[in-house]
Amino acid sequence: MTERAAESPKSALGRPPGLTLVSSQGTSYRFDPGALCLELLTTGGPGAFARWEVLHEPADLMTWVGHSRLPDGLDLSVDRTDVERARALRDALFLLAADRAHGRPLRPAHLDVVNAAAAAPPLVPRLEPDGTRGWAPGADGSRLLSTVARDAIELFTGPYADRIRECGAHTCYLLFVDTSRPGRRRWCAMEHCGNREKVRAHRARRAPDQH
Repeated sequence: MTERAAESPKSALGRPPGLTLVSSQGTSYRFDPGALCLELLTTGGPGAFARWEVLHEPADLMTWVGHSRLPDGLDLSVDRTDVERARALRDALFLLAADRAHGRPLRPAHLDVVNAAAAAPPLVPRLEPDGTRGWAPGADGSRLLSTVARDAIELFTGPYADRIRECGAHTCYLLFVDTSRPGRRRWCAMEHCGNREKVRAHRARRAPDQH
């Protein structure tokens, strides 16, 4: 089975970067992980995070592409093998980012997965008549995953490599890169975990002394 994305109008050019996620309570919020490769981590993950898996069919991968920070208008075809490879790349990136966030050594097996994906030709950008960035037609899943893997290599070897972080909320494991000028971002989203942790801390301060 192969799914093919139709070329879409560039109606989302003005949208802010990031994804709209839905909490376990059904509340939607905006989460910007700061990099294309980290956006892929919101689709599931290894081990216990597999319960959040959303990449089951080629159409699921295409849905993620449409919501990602990749420009619109991508003429892309993917199949079930690409979905399996996307999940393997995502799981490796998830563990690499978590290791980086917690100051642990990066494991060679995970690096091998990323490097193998990056070795394929990436998506080919082109300049559109309206001055925006578009894509050369006829791309496949291998080019998509190469682009994601190369983005990860740029992140892990670039100036923000030491700013890959895990959300500071004790029940949230979303990973992001802090690109803010002060470099003090703690939460996946202030409107979600940030406010929730502030309320938790406020209640703890107001709680009567039990001693």
